[in-house]
Amino acid sequence: MRNLHLAGRSPVMATNAMVASSMPQASLAAIEILKTGGNAVDAAIAANAVLAVVEPQSTGIGGDCFCLYQKAGSTEVIAVNGSGRAPAGASPEALEALGVTALDPLSAHSVTIPGALSAWALLSQSHGRKSLADLLQPAITYAEGGYVVAPRVALDWAEAEPRLQRHDATPFLVAGKAPEAGQVMSNPDLAHVLRRIAAEGVAAFYTGEIAEKLVAGLRARGGVHTLEDFAQGMTAAEFVDPITGRFAGHDIWECPPNGSGVTALLLMGIIDGFAPEADPLAPLRLHRAIEAARLAYRDRNAFVADPRFGDVPVAELLSPAYHAVLRALIRDDARMGRLPEAGTAHKDTVYVSVVDADGNVCSFINSIFQGFGSGIVPEGTGVVLQNRGFGFTLEAGHPNQLAPGKRPMHTIMPSLATRNGRPEIVFGVMGGHFQPMGQAWVIDNMLRYGMDPQAALDLPRLFVQNDRIELEEGISAEADTFLQSLGHMTARIGVPHGGGQAIRIDHDRGILIGGSDPRKDGCALGY
Repeated sequence: MRNLHLAGRSPVMATNAMVASSMPQASLAAIEILKTGGNAVDAAIAANAVLAVVEPQSTGIGGDCFCLYQKAGSTEVIAVNGSGRAPAGASPEALEALGVTALDPLSAHSVTIPGALSAWALLSQSHGRKSLADLLQPAITYAEGGYVVAPRVALDWAEAEPRLQRHDATPFLVAGKAPEAGQVMSNPDLAHVLRRIAAEGVAAFYTGEIAEKLVAGLRARGGVHTLEDFAQGMTAAEFVDPITGRFAGHDIWECPPNGSGVTALLLMGIIDGFAPEADPLAPLRLHRAIEAARLAYRDRNAFVADPRFGDVPVAELLSPAYHAVLRALIRDDARMGRLPEAGTAHKDTVYVSVVDADGNVCSFINSIFQGFGSGIVPEGTGVVLQNRGFGFTLEAGHPNQLAPGKRPMHTIMPSLATRNGRPEIVFGVMGGHFQPMGQAWVIDNMLRYGMDPQAALDLPRLFVQNDRIELEEGISAEADTFLQSLGHMTARIGVPHGGGQAIRIDHDRGILIGGSDPRKDGCALGY
């Protein structure tokens, strides 16, 4: 494994257990859970609960989650879909009757019933060792006693300030403004909610006084949500069959649709047929990654939806023959013009990787979608409600058309790479719609370019955003000029793409190697 660091932090190495998350408080809480007898699932839940407090623009109990888990000594990969559903009263016809003809990410109509807590409870009861009450204690401490706003959190918070002001989300504003880096914040309302959940279980969130406040806050803003919708959300999370594809001699595991993991596998399948370049930032590698992403996202937008409401052609999208057809469309001397029809020849999330001392691994991602989600924080709860419903469309006949009880197309996607049945890399990339391209980029850096997890995360990135190619700093002017010469419209960006965490298990040496994205405020910790 070559280390390609030019600057920045070193990878973290340990022999027993490791956690990588986007905030140090979350990584530390997870390590403490592991050291006091918890396993990988316990640590992941505890870390995400802390992140719900200290990184509130990205995640929270008002959001959704997906998880992959593999027990030590087993080849089975367990997947959980913890995404929520649209209210029973939500339909294009119902919204039209209310005068709504387009979805608004800041509207109550963009709020689906949160599924995160349902998933935490399912995972804790089925595979955890500690009680959910124990796992919530670190988060309660930060919500009550306060935490320091980190630099990247402050940047995102300031960007989301208008949506918080629109909904008068006072728990997240200081004199009507977003807090600055270094300011101490607390959330006593959220601490109260978490204490109730710790004492009474997740029913305290989905029914009773707290649910009444959540529903009242949504209905006051025009929402069609009911107490029955929230009560049904308590059991929304479910075990699902994971999907897998081959890449660089490994099996890559993802959660199935309505998640976008199939998009990452499709993208990996296309680029796996190209030989690696000598330079990981070679202009030709960038061009091929762009073209493969354009094709993969085209298919995501056409097909990925809730499979309970229509067929999602997963087998076809994962077919090596189909990957070869798409790969053949990519020219090295020019950008593709108009893409053929699908099926023929961005953003806030937190991700946590955990490997415990027994060898159990957990890949866990939790999100409220855009920065501070809908911006709706019902009075007396301190809970930010997600805007995952903005992932629906009102277009008639589209696979992802809004319908009662339907899950929207989801961007969050934990991942796991195994070889010969054994877990080798626990990884995930944050950043809304960027995630499939980001995952493919990072795992390619590790498996075909020989980078350690930290170097793989450090490497500059690019993203296809509505046919505009957004380049991070670190991609050379020569590469930029080359891409433009092929017909790509490029733009330099100041805010980096997403974030990510990764832990690699070196079975031969008996060590763990972890990395945490410098685009976030977090760290990997091990012992």
